[in-house]
Amino acid sequence: MGLFSKKKEEGKVQEETLPKDLALAKKTIEKKVINMLKTIQDPEIPVDIFELGLVYEIKIDDDFNVTIEMTLTSPNCPVAESMPNEVKEKVGYVFGVNSVEVNIIFDPPWSHDFMSEEAKLELGFL
Repeated sequence: MGLFSKKKEEGKVQEETLPKDLALAKKTIEKKVINMLKTIQDPEIPVDIFELGLVYEIKIDDDFNVTIEMTLTSPNCPVAESMPNEVKEKVGYVFGVNSVEVNIIFDPPWSHDFMSEEAKLELGFL
């Protein structure tokens, strides 16, 4: 996508850029990636995949290629094929992201302990 684009907002054209400092640019992209991940819901549990703790790691290299290591609630999860594709597609829409790779891992296996306080509260675990 690149580091500079224009987007329309309320009839105006707004320019979007990343900070010139590489570390700040990567941090900005990471925040936007996390916000995008929070829009993806687990189909069986009414909580987004980030708050559920399914995302183990987000790596962003100096060329703004994003690698996400994540898991599923179980290896037999019905969305085992579609979830990584959805994550790849949606994160690819984030401004500044050059490419996306999603790796599904099962070690360590997911448990309720990985959920955020917010997710635990929403699901009645607190």
